[in-house]
Amino acid sequence: MRHSEWLALAYFAYLAAIGWLRRVSFNRRLQATAGGLAMCAAIVLIGRTRDLVTRQWAPLAYLLAAYYLCGRLFVEPSPRVESWLLQWDRRLLGDPATRFSRWPAPILAYLEIVYMSCFLLLPAGFAVLVAAGHKALADRYWTMVLAAELGAFGMLPIVQTRPPWALEPRAVLRDRAVHRFASWLVRRATIGANTFPSGHVAGSLAIALALVGPLPWAGAIFLVLALSIAVACIVGRYHYIVDAAAGALLALMVWAVVWAAGV
Repeated sequence: MRHSEWLALAYFAYLAAIGWLRRVSFNRRLQATAGGLAMCAAIVLIGRTRDLVTRQWAPLAYLLAAYYLCGRLFVEPSPRVESWLLQWDRRLLGDPATRFSRWPAPILAYLEIVYMSCFLLLPAGFAVLVAAGHKALADRYWTMVLAAELGAFGMLPIVQTRPPWALEPRAVLRDRAVHRFASWLVRRATIGANTFPSGHVAGSLAIALALVGPLPWAGAIFLVLALSIAVACIVGRYHYIVDAAAGALLALMVWAVVWAAGV
């Protein structure tokens, strides 16, 4: 199997096991265990298939399953950790809810749209890589992206916090309609828990770093998008500053390890 497939396999095996070490309800524990084992079986089967297209794009399904399954192991937030994260935001931003109230509406709208489009960067980055004739780098690309994203998701059963929007007054921003829609989408389509490090930042930066070597021009574009997402996480109050910084650090560490290992 490929490096990226072994990585995904290890993650789902970890989810299936750690549920029995956390104080969660039996139903949630069963969902995490059954889901984790089912994904392990799927990864092995897909890893043996001769259908190259399915194998190339399967990591997208792995990431979706990884995100929602880890949410089943969210028990209760840690007030101490949440307080520490909020203290850093207040120390660096003042009042986070009003800190960006004077930013121009078009910039705020751009940040919200980029944030909402984060998941689309995953297939977009890979599509660019393939279109440019670098299909042979598929495993390297997905290894970097999966390591960054799964590294963020894998911390959720251990470090459990709520996102800033769940603890603070509603952010005062000029792009009210766009922010309102983005907030509605976050509440309806996410697990409602905070990933530390930020999966948004870690994943988007990993994509940029995976592309910058073989395709510097594409890497530069995705790097701008990754930085925009990091800012959007903080401005829209979807993540804490420490989350975003930790996500960026995680992606850089993954890139360094992959580069050193020659994957």
